[in-house]
Amino acid sequence: MEAKVGTVKHLTTIEPPCPARSEILPDWAVRLLGWFGHHQRVLPWRSDPSPYRVWISEIMLQQTQVATVTPYFQRFVARFPTLRDLAAADLQDVLKLWEGLGYYSRARNLHKAARFLVDERHGRLPADFHALQKLPGIGSYTAAAIASIAFGRPIPVVDGNVLRVFNRFWAIETDIRLPRARTDLFERLAPVIQACSPPDFNQAIMELGALICRPRNPLCPTCPLAADCLALRDGRTTDLPVKSKPAKVPHHEIAVGVVVRGGRVLIARRREDQMLGGLWEFPGGKV
Repeated sequence: MEAKVGTVKHLTTIEPPCPARSEILPDWAVRLLGWFGHHQRVLPWRSDPSPYRVWISEIMLQQTQVATVTPYFQRFVARFPTLRDLAAADLQDVLKLWEGLGYYSRARNLHKAARFLVDERHGRLPADFHALQKLPGIGSYTAAAIASIAFGRPIPVVDGNVLRVFNRFWAIETDIRLPRARTDLFERLAPVIQACSPPDFNQAIMELGALICRPRNPLCPTCPLAADCLALRDGRTTDLPVKSKPAKVPHHEIAVGVVVRGGRVLIARRREDQMLGGLWEFPGGKV
């Protein structure tokens, strides 16, 4: 059955932590895991969290919403069901399937990494957090997600959702655009994830940020962390997290030419090192 974005289903029952670890797993984490067990969304990559499918989904989810990613993911893994299938594909076929999803460097890096893995690592993704970051297109967050969800490694993920949840929960004043905001939160979460199921813990935090601890109008009465949330206690959920203004987006005037001769149209392929590299366009450029 095809998964529908936004539907909620009881997929797993979160067992209490084992006695040897219960002393270091805080109550809020137990509540978070229980909430996730009952309220996680049914998503196609969760039904079969193989390393390849987790990798594809995490790359697609970079700066892109779940609802947008879901149909692209399903088409992509149907066309390229294995890492070797992706490596053997022509880059233009990969880019065509990616069309409309944006940030095309992600598709090029996926293809490049797949070929490297087939040539150098017998077609297998590494499970190691640091080794994953050596692959094209994989940074620390994506490496943590793959290592934890696909391989069960206790590496906390720190993305925008996680930063928002815990900067509110602990009332952290650090600007989340600063690198140390991620580093500090990574260090705070590391001992917690050691005491429970890494895939469930990381996905629970991200799910909470997506469904409950939203950027605007968070659903605090239904949040499993509400009892200990300092931002909620102090009425500061609209003030946190602290986030400085982004750099001004540059604007350029672009001119293009449409050249038609004998029923044929002139188009050019963008250089690979350009934005939207490898795609086709009418000739032109900045004025």
